[in-house]
Amino acid sequence: MFQMPRCKRPTIASRLARGLALGAALALPSLADAKTITAVMHSDLRVTDPIITTAYISRDHGYMVYDTLLATDSSFKIQPQMADWKVSDDKLTYTFTLRDGLKWHDGAPVTAEDCVASLQRWGKRDGMGQKLMNFTASIEATDAKTITLKLKEPYGLVLESIGKPSSVVPFMMPKRIAETPADKAISEHIGSGPFKFMQAEFQPGVKAAYEKNKDYVPRKEAPSWTSGGKVAKVDRVEWITMADAQTAVNALQSGDIDFIENPSFDILPVLTANKELKVEALDKIGFQTVGRMNFLYPPFDNLKVRRAAFLALNQKDILDAMVGNPEYFKLCGAIFMCDTPLANEAGSETLVKGNGKAEAKKLLAESGYDGTPIVIMAPGDVVTLKAQPIVAAQLLRKARTAAGSAGRRTPRWRRCATPMRARPRRRSKRKSPPISRRGSMSR
Repeated sequence: MFQMPRCKRPTIASRLARGLALGAALALPSLADAKTITAVMHSDLRVTDPIITTAYISRDHGYMVYDTLLATDSSFKIQPQMADWKVSDDKLTYTFTLRDGLKWHDGAPVTAEDCVASLQRWGKRDGMGQKLMNFTASIEATDAKTITLKLKEPYGLVLESIGKPSSVVPFMMPKRIAETPADKAISEHIGSGPFKFMQAEFQPGVKAAYEKNKDYVPRKEAPSWTSGGKVAKVDRVEWITMADAQTAVNALQSGDIDFIENPSFDILPVLTANKELKVEALDKIGFQTVGRMNFLYPPFDNLKVRRAAFLALNQKDILDAMVGNPEYFKLCGAIFMCDTPLANEAGSETLVKGNGKAEAKKLLAESGYDGTPIVIMAPGDVVTLKAQPIVAAQLLRKARTAAGSAGRRTPRWRRCATPMRARPRRRSKRKSPPISRRGSMSR
């Protein structure tokens, strides 16, 4: 199986410098004057526990409802959010002190015990959290506002783990909720963030609603990525699901909705031509798309087959089909994103230059590949993931043909929207991709 999910670690395609971060919003009337913002997001919200899933829409839901002890600013530096911190000289003890004015949506004060329970649950689910817990000797509430984390040995990613900005984010929850087993979804949604989740109005696949938390006390610093003051400028936010892209655009143009988070690239000319709409890139870093091979089963349990598949793919062909307009993408071989402190493009030449076909042909011939069919998983409910599986399949077929497949089966592929536990070779289900609308609702 060859999977093409949306991810933050690219291995077979590049990041999009602007395209996937585009937002379209009505310029008239001003969004700042509106009491309710109606948004079509990049996907519909179905999982409301941001700790048990890596889905970006659940992460975004988390930032609406919850808050974090630490946060990451636009310079990739960790900043205080709910708490300040001190580190002992021997780098073994981290002391976090909660700031004043923190209250849960039900009116109860946020305590250190709540945060300890939240960190422990997150530490059982998240990769960085699990690694942090491996180095942790103890984590406890030494008083109502103080969290003390002691390490077995120095570990350099303590603050970066607790302040990580994306899936899975260590959101803080009341102790009674955070004590929910890590493999079970929470049933109560009480946070301390800038918006309250209207659980009674939630209709999966239809609507999610949020109301301003009037008791929220934002930090005084200017907002920067997930850090700084989160000032809710509207009273209510509604996420509306519209599975059809054109329907969402029509709703935006007619004023039935206020913005689309991720409009598809082929519709951008229509949006930019409308003087009443504003189209902008809100995330200058952008998104990445990634391919992941299931190496537990044939044929990708064979290292040479995996290497041949990697060499057969290139970023430009995929991005040309996915985006089209080079204004909205950039070739980049860095796993941790170009233009970031961790950028490193070593080993990515064939992805960026597309010059790996000859080596792919050679390795595939040496591998003894017998034409075993492969399946490419293609999410059907996210518009930004439609093109990659199609182009990847074409490039893999070319590599197979070039390796001399006469008389053998051509690899069979199918775009499949079934969940990972399904048997994709026998089932296929497609959904119309949604268009979503984008904007910052808490700044």
